[in-house]
Amino acid sequence: MTPDEFREAAHELVDWIADYRLRVPELPVQAQVKPGEVAAQLTASAPTEPEGFGAVLGDLDRIVVPGITQMQHPRYFGWFPSNATLSSVLGDIATSGLGALGITWQSAPALTEVEEVVVEWLRDLTGLPASWRGAIHDTASTACLVALLAARERTTGYSESRGGLQAEDAPLTVYTTEQAHSSVAKAVALAGFGTDNLRLVGTDPWTRAMSPAALAEAVAADVAAGRRPAAVVASVGTTGTTAMDPLAEIVPIAKAHGMWVHVDAAMAGSALLLPEMRWMVDGVEGADSLSWNPHKWMGTVLDCALLYVADPEHLVRVMSTNPSYLRSTVDGEVTQYKDWGIPLGRRFRALKLWFQLRLDGVQAIQDRLRRDLANARWLEQEAEATPEWRVLAPVTLQTVCLRHEPAHLTDGAELDAHTLKWVDAVNASGAALITPSLLDGRWSVRVSVGAEPTERSDVAAVWKVMRATAEER
Repeated sequence: MTPDEFREAAHELVDWIADYRLRVPELPVQAQVKPGEVAAQLTASAPTEPEGFGAVLGDLDRIVVPGITQMQHPRYFGWFPSNATLSSVLGDIATSGLGALGITWQSAPALTEVEEVVVEWLRDLTGLPASWRGAIHDTASTACLVALLAARERTTGYSESRGGLQAEDAPLTVYTTEQAHSSVAKAVALAGFGTDNLRLVGTDPWTRAMSPAALAEAVAADVAAGRRPAAVVASVGTTGTTAMDPLAEIVPIAKAHGMWVHVDAAMAGSALLLPEMRWMVDGVEGADSLSWNPHKWMGTVLDCALLYVADPEHLVRVMSTNPSYLRSTVDGEVTQYKDWGIPLGRRFRALKLWFQLRLDGVQAIQDRLRRDLANARWLEQEAEATPEWRVLAPVTLQTVCLRHEPAHLTDGAELDAHTLKWVDAVNASGAALITPSLLDGRWSVRVSVGAEPTERSDVAAVWKVMRATAEER
């Protein structure tokens, strides 16, 4: 494809994207296809001759669109806000068009320095310590793994340069709660700690936040047994209920044992853009790392996660490799982001943030976040005021956990069956998407408010659908 051919096709594609976004509210929220239906519409082998761009766009419309759940729909209340603001989409297009290769500063100086600047912008905007530095990763899952690798090496005095964990004389333990994201357990396994050395600390029965007393007890038991506590992963906004682990109480316990404290704020981190929400990370100045995803509630198109660390020199020592072919005349003078994470080659992800922040402005993002918080509070109040509906956890952010509990359903298994039946009916209708989730061993329903176009009328509409569907069953 020549630049002129690209220009013509790109105009068509941008028009298609704009038209698609306009018609998203008319589409079913949940994909309506059956397993294998999309694949069955694709050719068995790749085309040997070029096809016209119109044919590709036609199949995008006919095959692909029906096969995706519409995360940009105003009545998407699923797993978490996964917004893709069009301002950041423009940055993503620019990223792909430039085709920059971020392996060293020398390979793309602007890639490194724009990233340094926008990461600092967001550090300042979220009120994190001025001494911290950060980098962009793909997801908070990767950021958690990187943080635990750094924790492992600090605890062992850089065992990676010797015999690794298998040469250590005592197992290393990591602490989190059962409310933490599944990526924490995966990171513990991949970082070599072993799942037997992951401790799920007890939580408060109402808030589901980590209990500092339970953490202290678990750590003391491991120390007494000859194990070496290495890290605590504290959740600021858990996946299920957006519970807030109390950093101010967790950090002193961890520091007394030389443990690394990683703060997982994947979804909730966007709320730190609001000064009135900074209470969520009281005590963060004593932590070692924090990650959050602008590609969730803030609205930057996937994938874009931030990892901030208090000691970047330690991180670089853990993650750096220096093959001769990457030698640069400016080594020691510049940031080499290849030494801040797992991959060598890096995309110019900073452009998505740079475009979004410049084209939308921080005030508009803050206004949208406050709108979502208010809409979640409204739904909470509606549910609390309605007979046979119960709010199951504090509404700290934009997620409301609730359940319809008819008086005649006294058996837990029957209540579970009722919950799953009406939730599945709502989702199958295409009118909205909400997600069931186990909470205290029983099925509940999560309504995650935060899609970019979602207004109060959409929240009212999903509440009406939920009530009508649940109460008729």
